Amino acid sequence: MKFASLAILPALTIPLFLPSAALAGDGWESIGTGMTSGASGIAVLDKDDHRIDALVLRDNKKPGENRAVRVRLEHGKVSKVDPIDWPGELPVDLEAAEPVPGRTGEFIALASDGKGFHFKVKDRNLKVLGTFQAPKGDPKDNYEGFALKKVNDRLFAVWADRGQDARPATLYSAEFSVSKLSFKKPKSIPFRVPYPATDVRHTSDVEITADDRVLVSAASDPGDEGPFDSAVYEAGVLRSDGSIALSPAPVRIGDFPGHKIEAMTCLSRSCGSLLYGTDDEAAGGRLRIATRNEPEDQ
Repeated sequence: MKFASLAILPALTIPLFLPSAALAGDGWESIGTGMTSGASGIAVLDKDDHRIDALVLRDNKKPGENRAVRVRLEHGKVSKVDPIDWPGELPVDLEAAEPVPGRTGEFIALASDGKGFHFKVKDRNLKVLGTFQAPKGDPKDNYEGFALKKVNDRLFAVWADRGQDARPATLYSAEFSVSKLSFKKPKSIPFRVPYPATDVRHTSDVEITADDRVLVSAASDPGDEGPFDSAVYEAGVLRSDGSIALSPAPVRIGDFPGHKIEAMTCLSRSCGSLLYGTDDEAAGGRLRIATRNEPEDQ
């Protein structure tokens, strides 16, 4: 299937983010060691002023390996990591977690091959409500992100092939029906980052802010032992027709040396704070809250 290209706007009059600032110390909190403990998708289950309960997905592939955990952070510190059993068919290589707008406790997960899961989480119980397949793109596609956003009462999905080095990532977008788990005709646009520059996956996750800005994380992954490096960018905006208008140059809003970010989610309406998750392969997984020097809208 061929997808229509999306136009790139000559300029975007949207506010720019300031550089990220970590919490006390380096801000990274372990959620497990070893190859099977990384974070490949993340979403907020519940939170208050000092506590966050997060759903963390893992990109494990073999039977017996954990697919999801419930993590509690208190004052930015991980205090609890509880495994969640995945009933029935086990996903292979989950890469994204996204809450369903307007449906408390419901989420969409996407695997690297485009297989999607609609599920519900309550406490430590997970129930799969349905499955789907993302529209076919390029045969080389390897998906690393998925986001949902309502624009003018229309729900759009944005998902991404990660790209690799000279091959850019591809950002896809389409109107999405949760009840039917189906997509309308997708649109696509290539996307690449200037940094990291080697062993680069141009997209490792995507997030859409309340005012429709498209955030993208990118990572350098030379192998299981690293060294890793990540950066987060404001890439453009999701328009009212579901297309993505890229900025002439992506605006870097955070650098995270030494870690491979594969998951991120906004913690406030303004997205002045984000929760990041890493899959540092042999070094395991970590979470970090990062804030930006701009007003919060709690």
